[in-house]
Amino acid sequence: MTEQLKTVPLNDLHQQLGAKMVPFAGYVMPVRYSSDLEEHHCVRNGVGVFDVSHMGEFIVKGPKALDLIQRVSANDASVLFDGKIQYSYLPNGKGGVVDDLLVYRVSADEYFLVVNASNIEKDWNWIQGQNTEGVEMHNISDDLCLFAVQGPKAAEALQSLTEVNLAEMDYYTFVKGTFAGLPDIIISATGYTGAGGFELYIPKESAVEVWNAIFEAGKELGIKPIGLGARDTLRLEMGYCLYGNDIDDTTSPLEAGLGWVTKFTKNFIDSDVLLAQKQAGLANKLVGFEMIDRGIPRGHYELCDAEGNVIGHVTSGTQSPTLSKGIGLGYVPLANSKVGSEIFVKVRERLLKAQVVKLPFVKPTV
Repeated sequence: MTEQLKTVPLNDLHQQLGAKMVPFAGYVMPVRYSSDLEEHHCVRNGVGVFDVSHMGEFIVKGPKALDLIQRVSANDASVLFDGKIQYSYLPNGKGGVVDDLLVYRVSADEYFLVVNASNIEKDWNWIQGQNTEGVEMHNISDDLCLFAVQGPKAAEALQSLTEVNLAEMDYYTFVKGTFAGLPDIIISATGYTGAGGFELYIPKESAVEVWNAIFEAGKELGIKPIGLGARDTLRLEMGYCLYGNDIDDTTSPLEAGLGWVTKFTKNFIDSDVLLAQKQAGLANKLVGFEMIDRGIPRGHYELCDAEGNVIGHVTSGTQSPTLSKGIGLGYVPLANSKVGSEIFVKVRERLLKAQVVKLPFVKPTV
């Protein structure tokens, strides 16, 4: 059966801008407007705008909202305060991961969840399945557009559009304020690039107006539209996991390095399973590696030891535009996971030397 792809509200505008549109996570999305390399450097050194309106957004509200979030999410949302954001994940009851997500605390009784596009229905059904106390939930994914304005010049580019002091916003905080003349816009100091910047949640009926206002405001700074191709190289340089590549329903969040958002100080789905796994010791670990030999690691390539024995697989890989060398993520046995360990990537039947390195690959600017 052919997959029925959805389009984002600005689909026509992206085509007019010359974007190459490709299927991604159930949507037709802009993968690039010029070149991945040019767009990557534009964000790393200046400012660029991603239309990531395919992402999903849920509202969870009521006196039992926090209880539900605490039950389905591995991180401890009780430490949040109004305007604070938290990275977390949803354990799947089998030691794997339903999805990773952001949790925004709007108030003590209202939370805003941001989930991956490919998992919107799955996440909704999963959380609703745990919603035994009738917590009020709304799926507003089709009502909002999400623009990620990223790069070290993002605050300067956007400041004329709002009275919110963008430069003073702490990382992983948000405010609701007037933006481009529209009231109650969520301005979020978050991103998936490590380059700094903001994510803006815009009512879809105002999306064109706001997109144009952003580009007019950032014109003098060389602001450009950026596609998903550069988004992937930017996130990989930070070592950020991508659901479906580096984590999924079969991967252990602890082996994926998500122990820092797994809080055993509270009960949540799989807390007993994951605690037992932690106490028994992990078998594998998701590591970052840089190529020593010339070559580009790609997803699913085999990772080997010096004798050619397969010890794992590449989950994400690319040529880093910043480092000008191949970088990747992959699961390897704990014995091969130490920083400095020599591993090999099998590329067209050749074993190319690589080295396990500490993440991130590139120093973030946030």
